[in-house]
Amino acid sequence: MRCLACHDTFFEQPVWRKLLMLESPTKLCRLCELKLVPISGKRCVACSRSLDSLTQAFKNGDQCLDCLRWAERKDIGHLLERNVSLYEYNAFLKELFATFKFRGDVVIASFFAEKMARLYQKDFRGYLPVALPLSQERLVARGFNQSSLLMQGWAEDQDILIRTTGEKQSKKNRKQRMRQLHQNPFSLREEAKIEQKNIVLVDDIYTTGTSVRLAAIVLKENGANKIASLTVAR
Repeated sequence: MRCLACHDTFFEQPVWRKLLMLESPTKLCRLCELKLVPISGKRCVACSRSLDSLTQAFKNGDQCLDCLRWAERKDIGHLLERNVSLYEYNAFLKELFATFKFRGDVVIASFFAEKMARLYQKDFRGYLPVALPLSQERLVARGFNQSSLLMQGWAEDQDILIRTTGEKQSKKNRKQRMRQLHQNPFSLREEAKIEQKNIVLVDDIYTTGTSVRLAAIVLKENGANKIASLTVAR
């Protein structure tokens, strides 16, 4: 096997579940997979952030400071039911995402898609999965929507949301992201029917939660019931 991260050849121990094709072959070598940090221990009930790694000044009870701030926003703070993520966003994952998103190594998405599928079945069974869209400008430049690729093999992108701005979220600080609340880049396609549906937004990274809440505003205004988000990293 060749590792999707470091590209070195590695050999995995044969196990019956893989020999019988009940499990997919391992896509990362042991050393690279150990660099991924699954979110474990006590989590923020709202955004999945590890509370164990935070000092008391940045948490209160079962929520982190970011989510407590959102809860104070009576206008949109309640729109997102919760976010669930797989991994902590560290330097290794940042580089892996850069290779995936900006250098076009899209096969990396298959590693995360399998894990996202299991998390979806565990936490959001019955919810309609919707990939957070890119603007047309960004989609043409990149050639793919990373959020859609994270759904490959377990869900079909419903393509119900439109994004009008092409600015990179990764280039914005918290203040700039929060300013977007007054300029919502998302809208709903005319033919979309989402009344009374529970929806889970799929994306690669939950940072401040601004993007998924902006999308949630549009979905709520058009009759959606519950709205949550499922991401690879927090």
